[in-house]
Amino acid sequence: MNNNDYVVTGEVHNIGEIQKISDKFQKREIVIKTEGDYPQLIACQLTQDKCQLGNYLSVGQKIDAHFNLRGREWTNQKGEVKYFNSIDIWRIDKDDNEQPKRDGIEQNFVEDQIQATHNDIADADDLPF
Repeated sequence: MNNNDYVVTGEVHNIGEIQKISDKFQKREIVIKTEGDYPQLIACQLTQDKCQLGNYLSVGQKIDAHFNLRGREWTNQKGEVKYFNSIDIWRIDKDDNEQPKRDGIEQNFVEDQIQATHNDIADADDLPF
């Protein structure tokens, strides 16, 4: 694990719809409720081809979400500098004891996507988030 690679463990609290931001960029929000005495609701995002991972999750399911913490600076048309952070999920490990086993093409797709590295995520520095 490098300095930009983290894991949040918890249960899926919400799965958003895929949002097409531009012709070259799409994202999907996933909210994870952490465990412990003071659970937190952590809003994360799936981007590009990773958006499809949300199709194989269900609310209440326990997961480990591997993510990169990203931050960027953006200057608006008035010259004001703004800062944005994002939690970009690049891999999801599911608790196999909770999930029914899938077979065939769908299972292969899920396994291929979950094993993909964060290097596959397209960089979208021109976007203000």
